[in-house]
Amino acid sequence: MKTNIIALCGKGGVGKTSISALITRILAENPGKKVLAIDADPSVGLASALGFHAGKTVDDIRNGLIADITGGMSGDKGEIVSRLDYEMFSALEEKGNIAFLAIGRPETEGCYCQVNNILRDIISAIAENFDHVVIDGEAGVEQINRRVMERVTHLVLVSDESKKGLTVAGTLLSVAENAVDYEMAGLILNRTRNVSDGAVIPEGIELLGALPEDDIIREADIGGTSMLHIPECPALQALRTCFAHMRISL
Repeated sequence: MKTNIIALCGKGGVGKTSISALITRILAENPGKKVLAIDADPSVGLASALGFHAGKTVDDIRNGLIADITGGMSGDKGEIVSRLDYEMFSALEEKGNIAFLAIGRPETEGCYCQVNNILRDIISAIAENFDHVVIDGEAGVEQINRRVMERVTHLVLVSDESKKGLTVAGTLLSVAENAVDYEMAGLILNRTRNVSDGAVIPEGIELLGALPEDDIIREADIGGTSMLHIPECPALQALRTCFAHMRISL
């Protein structure tokens, strides 16, 4: 079976990271499935939401190699690939059937396209060892293609009921049509009170479902509790129903 690669994007502050963590939790509830959670947001909020530490990031590896290259390190492409391959696997954190990888924040200036492309290829190769991959992206979608992987199977847009959030979701989908190779896309509304009460879904976006405002999620966010350990709650139950629309077998 092919790997499901689920990338989440949306305006900052709409709860995208919490939903990424909850999706990871639901997918990992099947002990026979392996799940890779990738934090592609420089704030590295997914680590906390899943109870990981986010030690070495992909960009730590990238910047370390670039520093060595600019410092005069020699070596052919094969040696560089072997080094990056080893370091990438050492950066993976694992708990049970969940593995975690943080992309980090690029700090070295300049174009090092060969290094960037090799890293993206290694991430894609690692992903093939998992049944599901969940990517918590930044607000935009272009960096998923540029820094994580070229293809996703499911592009999930996250928004609250605000006009601004929904407008951003519509814009992201328009940009994604040229920036990301995806198979299906849809919208999850978060922190809803009454979806029929005025939220205007942008034309052309499939609504995957709506998650209610949930005190358990809010308290977990405030207290830094892992979403893997919270009790069953209305938002989590609502998210489970979204999987039917996403056409993902659990």
